Order: sequence, then structure tokens, then C-alpha cells
Amino acid sequence: MMQLVDVQNVSKSYQTKLAVNNISFTLNSGQVLGLLGHNGAGKSSLINALLGAKSYRGEISVCGLSPVNERASLMLHLGYISDVDVLPQWMTVKQILRYTNGVQPSFDLVKAQQLLANTDIQQTSKISALSKGMKVQLHLALTIATDTKVLILDEPTLGLDLIYRDTFYRHLIEWMHDGDRTLIIASHEVSEIEHLLTDVLILKQGNSISQGGLENVLQQYIVVEATHEFTKQLQALKPLASKPGLGSNKWLISSEYQQQVSEFGKISNPTLQELFIALQQENH
Repeated sequence: MMQLVDVQNVSKSYQTKLAVNNISFTLNSGQVLGLLGHNGAGKSSLINALLGAKSYRGEISVCGLSPVNERASLMLHLGYISDVDVLPQWMTVKQILRYTNGVQPSFDLVKAQQLLANTDIQQTSKISALSKGMKVQLHLALTIATDTKVLILDEPTLGLDLIYRDTFYRHLIEWMHDGDRTLIIASHEVSEIEHLLTDVLILKQGNSISQGGLENVLQQYIVVEATHEFTKQLQALKPLASKPGLGSNKWLISSEYQQQVSEFGKISNPTLQELFIALQQENH
């Protein structure tokens, strides 16, 4: 495996506000990181640091290059897609393909055309006339037809219907399997991306509150569904969250107590969404 992203002790402040606080992680080829957090958690500031768009404290290397000092070289291998409409609206699809082919040495025009042939996008259409879903598909085709090693997605499916979302993620998986690549997805739609992730970094007010391999992170907790007679015992274990049901409650607790609560009721593994919500609400 090839190391593609190395972030060490990165912080970012805006005047007196600390937006990102001492974040570290590495990503090798084949890894997919879910960058999770509510608005204001620090996701955008961290992404801007990775893109070299903002200054920061600490060390970042993407594809062996500094995002700030070697940004032009890095952009040949780093792709970024957000929910913000960045494609030139006055161009036609054919024109943006031709333009990208002229300015991006590693762009594969035939591959981009093949990707678009599987969509409803016409090359004669103006970008301004495309739906939100079509624009995202076009942007993705342009990105993955380039020799991109690291792709950062920032809320990429906001406003897309389910069919477009399914197609979008299917193309992403195909792209990941096509070489030494890594993917970072920042999203509120935790349940939608969980099946894609190998790793997770959950931010809250600029701090990492949980990070690591997805399986390892989820194994730190269990969900106990127990009747009300066990409420006091479970409360004593300082649960991360509890959810009332008909005749029972669901408790999210540390997996270190699994043996202790084994007779209380049904035990299951939490989903990433359950853990994310609980961690965000903790001490809120």
C-alpha cells in the first residue's frame, strides 16, 4: 500500500476561534475516510488545509507534496468536488471536455466520454441547463478521467435524488478499484456513506472525538435493549446515549461492560449514525 495522505498535528485558527485543533491521521491507497461533524465542527477548515487553500500550523503531505508550497504539482493528482457549483455555466459539456483535455496533461478524454455516455447528459447541452444531479455526474466524470490519486468530496450528494446518488457512489467504487487511490468524504449523510468507509474521523468544535478504522471505532461500543427494571444499573455505567421504546430502552454503552450486561437484554452493535449522533450530543 502507498501512503497518500499524511496529516500531523494540524491546527487552524481564525482570529480567536480555534477551528481545527491538533488533528493527525494518515491514509494509504484503498482507504476511504469519512470526515464527519456538524456545521462548524472544522471539516471545511481541514479540507481547505489539505487543498492548500488556507494556511495552517502543523505538517501535511498529499501524494508526497506540500499543499501550500507545491500546490500546482499537487493539483495534478488531487481532486475536489463539493456541493458548490464551480463548473463554468456558459460552457457546453463538449467545451468543458475539450478545455480540460487541453489544460490537464493526465486527462483521458475517451474515458470521460465513456462515463458520460452512460448518463442522460448531452455533449451539446450548456452546463447551466443541466440539473444538479447531472452537474455532479459531469464533475465526477471530469475528475475520475484524470490521474487523480486523492479525491476529496464535500457533501457531494446534497440535493440529489436516490437514483443519482446510487450512480454517483457506484462510479466512485469503480474509480477506487482502478488504481492506488484514496478517498475523503465529508458528509452529514452518515448512513448513506457508512458502507463505503474504511476509516472515520469525527470532529466536534475542531477536536477529534473519535477516529480510527471504522470497525475498531464501532467495536468500542454496544447497544443494549433492556426493560425498565435494569435502568438504574445501566445508568450507573455512564451510557453515551439512551433511547426510549415500548416497554424497553436502548442504551449505547462502552463495550467493556458487555459481560456485565449480558443478562440485561438483547445486545447488538451500533451503526455509525447512532454513534455519531450520540457523540455529538454528549455534554452538549
